[in-house]
Amino acid sequence: MADPQRLEEQRLDEREARVWRSYRGLGQELQAALDRQLVRDAGLSAAEYALLVPLSEASGDVLRMRDLGVRIGWDRSRLSHQARRMAKRGLLVREDCADDARGAMVRLTAAGRAAIENAAPEHVATVRRYFADPLSDEELDLLGAVFERLRDRLAADAD
Repeated sequence: MADPQRLEEQRLDEREARVWRSYRGLGQELQAALDRQLVRDAGLSAAEYALLVPLSEASGDVLRMRDLGVRIGWDRSRLSHQARRMAKRGLLVREDCADDARGAMVRLTAAGRAAIENAAPEHVATVRRYFADPLSDEELDLLGAVFERLRDRLAADAD
């Protein structure tokens, strides 16, 4: 049986709960706005955009599948299914890895490059509109420091 005192100690206080709910709600609403913008303006899903960005930034527009998964934080299965769908759309191609017969490479196609170049300006404008523009320079700096501290805690606990 759970100790009622311990359960009470584990609860968020009113302020912590309010801020946590606000953060969660903001994340959901912001992601939904970004998703709508990508579909409306570029015909891309958020998942497609997530793969196109690191590929477009990679040397030669190519990454090892494993490295792409690490960059976007996806497991192998999800990445493989998404890459297969995008290959059918002509946005990328999968290639054998010259260094490792078990590995696979993912390369951005000309259509994928065109898609990301078409999507990026409006996507950046949407991020600015809903995230950067409403904040002062000081608030952005503060959020940056807070986010880094939280990510450092997560990284420390992951080790």
